[in-house]
Amino acid sequence: MRLALCNEVLAPLDFESQCRMARAMGYSGLELAPYTVAERPEALGETQARTLRGVAADHGLEITGLHWLLVQPAGMSITSADEVVQRRTVDFMRRLCEFCAALGGRYLVHGSPAQRRPHARQSPADALARATAAWAAAGEAAGRLGLSYCIEPLSRDQTPLVNTVAEAVDVVRAVGLPGLRTMIDTSSAGLAETEPVPALIRRWWPTGLLAHVQLNDPNRRGPGQGAMAFGPVLQALREVGYGGVLAVEPFDYQPDGPACAARAAGYLQGLLEMQPGAA
Repeated sequence: MRLALCNEVLAPLDFESQCRMARAMGYSGLELAPYTVAERPEALGETQARTLRGVAADHGLEITGLHWLLVQPAGMSITSADEVVQRRTVDFMRRLCEFCAALGGRYLVHGSPAQRRPHARQSPADALARATAAWAAAGEAAGRLGLSYCIEPLSRDQTPLVNTVAEAVDVVRAVGLPGLRTMIDTSSAGLAETEPVPALIRRWWPTGLLAHVQLNDPNRRGPGQGAMAFGPVLQALREVGYGGVLAVEPFDYQPDGPACAARAAGYLQGLLEMQPGAA
C-alpha cells in the first residue's frame, strides 16, 4: 500500500510546487481534482495530461487517479431530466476517463454530491435510474481504457443518493460492467454505515467490486486528527490483500493544508511500518 495525496489540499500552490511538497512529505502519488489544474476542465486533453504527468514524474510521483469530477464546469448533473444536461454530463465523464488514462491513472472516484442530488419534485427512483445510466456509460468508457470508475458512497449530509457500500454495490451489480466499481471513503463510511470500517472492508472487499480507498476522519480532518483509529483499517486492508493506493483526502485543513497533509503522511507511514509483514 502506498500513499497519495488529494492535490486540492495543497491549493493554491502551483502544480510543480504541489508535487515538490507532496514528495518531501513522503507521498508517492497525487490524486487530482480536475478543477484544480484547469480553469476549463472540459478542455483537458492529452497535451495537458502529458505535461502534468511529466512534472509529477520529475518529482518522483505518479498521478494515481481523479476525484471531485463534476465540480466544474457548472451545470453538471447525473440526475437531471434535461436530456441536454444529461448528455453533456455523460460526455464529460467519458472525457475524464480518457484524461485519466493519459495521465497514467488507474481509477476515477465519482463523489460530486451536488451534481447527483435529486432535483425538485424528482422521485428517488427516477434520480437513481438516471444516475445509474450515467455511471454505466462512464463504466463502459473506463473499462475500454483499463480503468476503474468508482461510485463513492457519501454520507447523507452530502446527498441522499447512494450512501452506503451496499447501495453502491447494488448499482455496480445491476450495471454489470468490469469498469464500474465502488470504493470506501472512511469519513463517509464512519458516518453512514452501521458497522465499523474494518468490518466493512472484510465483508465487501472479497466481492471484487471495490477498487479504491480514501482516508479521512469522520470529523472531515486528516487521518490521526479525530476519533477514528486507522490502525485497524490498515490491518483489515492488509488481510484482504489490498495493495493499492491509500488516498489522503481531508476537507477541514487544520491548521492548514500543508501541515494537515504532512501530519497525515507521518501518522499513516508510522502505522504502515508497524503492520505485521511491513517491510
